[in-house]
Amino acid sequence: MSLRLVVEFCTMKIKNIKIKTMMVASVALIMASCGSNEATTVEGAAAEEVAVLTGSISVDGSSTVYPLSEAVAEEFRMEQSKVKVTIGSSGSGAGFKKFARGESDISNASRAIKEKEINACKQSNIEYTEVRVALDGIAIVVNKSNSWMESITTAELKLLWEPNGTVVNWSDIRPEWPAEKINLYGPNTAHGTYDFFTEEIVGESGASRPDYNAVSDYNVAVQGIAADGNALGYFGLAYYTENQDKLKLIAVDNGNGAVMPSLETVGDGSYTPLARPLYIYVSKAATERKEVTEFVKFYINNASVLSADVGYIPLSDAEYATALEEFLK
Repeated sequence: MSLRLVVEFCTMKIKNIKIKTMMVASVALIMASCGSNEATTVEGAAAEEVAVLTGSISVDGSSTVYPLSEAVAEEFRMEQSKVKVTIGSSGSGAGFKKFARGESDISNASRAIKEKEINACKQSNIEYTEVRVALDGIAIVVNKSNSWMESITTAELKLLWEPNGTVVNWSDIRPEWPAEKINLYGPNTAHGTYDFFTEEIVGESGASRPDYNAVSDYNVAVQGIAADGNALGYFGLAYYTENQDKLKLIAVDNGNGAVMPSLETVGDGSYTPLARPLYIYVSKAATERKEVTEFVKFYINNASVLSADVGYIPLSDAEYATALEEFLK
């Protein structure tokens, strides 16, 4: 009788778990003594069982990075079901405040950490590693019924969003557009997208007209724009991709021709200035816990595939390899 049939027979007939365990161990010893390659599989399974992790990981910050981190967490949970991974989406700025207070292990960010946030971390003796995980484009969107707008220049966006601006109606931007009031939607001040957009478009981070629908949840902006024929807003490209049946995407012209944001144009740098890197910031103290280190390694190793799945643009293989090397130093 072959060894495989012996194992199957024993498994069917023996119901006592302890006896089954002893039998499997005995078979493994027989296989090893016979020089079978299957011994590696048994030994490997035992090693994986020993490597099962426990504990918890707290992630908060950017709503833009949230879909990617949540996708990574879902895949990680399938491999390490005993590790509790919680993902928040309070915004990059709010996330850094929590991170500096030691309330999170990892902070998602759609912009680089600011000097004041660096100082806050220093005051709390929190050291961290910055990890770039993907690229993203900020999408300018309008209602599906908007028939007059296909593109907008960065200069027009500045007129529309700058503090103390005079733009109220569509016709204030271009005379041929309707003389109807524009209803604006965008992220609130806690979001890195707000900081990045105002810096790139208005010329100063945080400089924005105040009379717009400021949202903490981008899904609220999606719903608002989808229901309002005179609405315009901005948020991460992934949120448009998830809701493209409800929204119309607008091309942006920075003086070199109108360009639509896409995986290709963000990746090759032609969608400028509204393309940006996305980050996670990892507490070095937290990495003393095995589950955190393994999660971040898993994140970097799987970010390429998962970022594309959720609508972001992967970095190059070389960039991910460098990120992993820097993290493990």
